[in-house]
Amino acid sequence: MDEMDVLREELEHYKAQKDKIRDVVGQIGGATSHRRNAMINIAFLVVVVSAFAFDLLRHVMGWEISILSPTILLEVAVLLVSLKIIWMIHKQAKVDHFQFWILNSIEFQMNMLSRRIADLDNTVRMGNNASDNADG
Repeated sequence: MDEMDVLREELEHYKAQKDKIRDVVGQIGGATSHRRNAMINIAFLVVVVSAFAFDLLRHVMGWEISILSPTILLEVAVLLVSLKIIWMIHKQAKVDHFQFWILNSIEFQMNMLSRRIADLDNTVRMGNNASDNADG
């Protein structure tokens, strides 16, 4: 029954790690994050399209606004697009870091299991050698 207890303990450890990973994944990109990202994307899109549309209308209709230079809205729109790209790069870096962490954890677990299998193999071989020496 000792082996069964060890297996149960390992199963509980696995379940605890699985729950821990779910919590971390939820913190990184859960449903609230998706909704917030969608709202930010919509806000960026509305502001950029509005700036381009207003500037286009200003040129087509011949409106002269003395406090705005002719290209200021285009410059603001380009700045906003640049900020959006920077924000997307930052989000992707977070995802890459999380994937690296997961792969590193998997590699660590595989190395531990490999060592344990090697130790078990050595134990079995030692047991077989001892029984062969006792028989012979």
